[in-house]
Amino acid sequence: MLKPELLAPAGNLEKLKVALTYGADAVYVGGKKFGLRAFGGNFSDEDLKNGVEFAHSMKRKIYVTVNIFAHNEDIEELPDYLKYLETIGVDAVLISDLGVFNLAKDLTKLELHVSTQANITNYKTVEVWQNLGASRVVLARELSQSEIIAIKKHCNIELEMFIHGAMCISYSGRCYLSHYLTGRDGNQGQCTHSCRWKYNLVEEKRPGEYFEVTEDENGSYVMNSKDLCLLPCLDKIIESGISSLKIEGRMKSVHYVAGVVKVYREAIDSYFNGDFKIRDEWLSELDKVAHRPYTTGFFVHDESGTEIYDTSKAKQSATFLGIVRNFDLTNNIATVEQRGKLEIGQHIEILQPQNENFSQLLTEITDEDGVAINSAPHAQQIVKIKLSRPAQVWSLIRTF
Repeated sequence: MLKPELLAPAGNLEKLKVALTYGADAVYVGGKKFGLRAFGGNFSDEDLKNGVEFAHSMKRKIYVTVNIFAHNEDIEELPDYLKYLETIGVDAVLISDLGVFNLAKDLTKLELHVSTQANITNYKTVEVWQNLGASRVVLARELSQSEIIAIKKHCNIELEMFIHGAMCISYSGRCYLSHYLTGRDGNQGQCTHSCRWKYNLVEEKRPGEYFEVTEDENGSYVMNSKDLCLLPCLDKIIESGISSLKIEGRMKSVHYVAGVVKVYREAIDSYFNGDFKIRDEWLSELDKVAHRPYTTGFFVHDESGTEIYDTSKAKQSATFLGIVRNFDLTNNIATVEQRGKLEIGQHIEILQPQNENFSQLLTEITDEDGVAINSAPHAQQIVKIKLSRPAQVWSLIRTF
C-alpha cells in the first residue's frame, strides 16, 4: 500500500515554510488572481517562485489553485499566468472550470488536478476528467466511505480528499449567497462567508419586525457548518486507496497550520509503522488551534449533525505568542518573533516541528539588544527568551 501524500494549505510564504517544516509532503497555494481565496494573503509572482524553490529544496511539491469559475475577462489574462506557473516549475495546478482546464492543457505541460469545486461525486465523472487529461481529482466532501471505495475500484487515477478543516454549507463550495447579498462572488474568490451570519425572519407586511428562527437566546445560525476532522477515520481512509490527504485552511493562522500538520504527519507515519491508534495528545493539539466543533461529515454518519446553531465563532484552547527564529545552544536562548503578548510569569508551551513539545514558566525576556524587559507588547517585536531545553527553529510559543 502506497503512503498517501499529506497536503497542507499555505496562504502566504511564511505558512508554506511552516507547513513543509512541520511535515507536509506538499502545499497548495494561490496567486493574487484566479483562486478562491482572494482575501487570504496569497502569493505574488515572486513569492510563487520563492515558494517553488523552497519546496523543491526539501524535495516537496507545490500546487497552485486556478480554480475560479472564469468570466471572459479572466480568459484574456490566464494564458500568461499559466505559462508563468509552468516556467517557475510548479508541480500542478488545481482547476475547476472546463475552459481553464483546456487552456492549461493546450498552452502548457503542467500537471492538471481537478478541484473539489467541480463537484466530483461518482466514478463516471472521474473517468471523464481522466480522459480529458487530468492526473488527479479532488473528491467532493459530500461522499461517504463506501462511495469513495467504489470510485477507487472503478478508476485508475489519483484521488485527493479533504480530511480536516472548515466545510461549506453549499455543495462543494458552489455557493451564490455571498454574491446575492453583498455583490462579492464566492466563485470568484471573494466569499464573505454569509452562511455564518446570524439571520432572523421578516414577514412581508411587517417590515422592521424580526422573528428569531429558534427560541435559543443566542439566535440561530441555520447555515453554519461544523469543521471536518477525519483523524478518527484515518486508517479507513488510507485503506480506501486515497493518494492525497488534504487539510483545509489557506486563510487560517500559522498556529493552525503547524498544529494540524504535525498531528496528521504523526498519525499517518504511525499507521505505516504499524502502531496506529488515536492518541490523546493529537486530540488535545487539534483542540488548541482555532476551530469550530468537529464532525466526521459525510464520510461516516454523524448523529450530532454537521451544523452549529448557537455561534459562528471559532474556539481554541491555546494562544499563539511567537515563532522561534534562532536558538543559542550555549545559553539556551531562543530568538522569538513575537505574535502575541509575551510576559514574565506566563506558563508557555513550545510546539516543535519534529521534536517533542515541552512546557515551562517564562522567567526571562530581553529585547533584541539584550536589555531585560517584563513583557513584549508590540506585534512582531524581536525578543529573546530563556528556555529550559533546546528548541528547533520554526517552533511556536503559545500559552493556555
